Amino acid sequence: MTDAELATLRGQLGRPARGVVGIAARCVCGNPTVVATSPRLADGTPFPTFYYLTHPGATAAMSALEADHAMEGMNADLADDEELAAAYARAHESYLADRAGFGDVPEIDGISAGGMPARVKCLHALAAHALAAGEGVNPIGDRALAMSAWSPERCTCAEPGSGL
Repeated sequence: MTDAELATLRGQLGRPARGVVGIAARCVCGNPTVVATSPRLADGTPFPTFYYLTHPGATAAMSALEADHAMEGMNADLADDEELAAAYARAHESYLADRAGFGDVPEIDGISAGGMPARVKCLHALAAHALAAGEGVNPIGDRALAMSAWSPERCTCAEPGSGL
């Protein structure tokens, strides 16, 4: 992490970033979009959200989907589609495997983020995982990104409210 990246993250979040171990995804312009976060913060707090969405445009887009109750339809699809549910369970395992490389934290053993593997709870976490892991790893995160008004293919970093 460079000082410039940490400053960008501070601008995006409106506070210092905690426990960052790396940039997991970037905007097309190179700014951070997702950070990888230590599973245990410096103060000892367990932190299960390994992939943390930082890009203001992306976070606003996920908030808008959540406000529109998009998760209700996604949860219904998970209950009705065995193939989707199996892919989502694999996404959960992928997430846990990625985080395991940064330490074993017994308090969060088996806990990933975003409601995985059984439900859709936080689109921010699921979209962050999809952006960091790549298309096809997290089907619900992929779906949320496809439904959103934000795209990782178009830079919005210089727009008002971007934090940059």
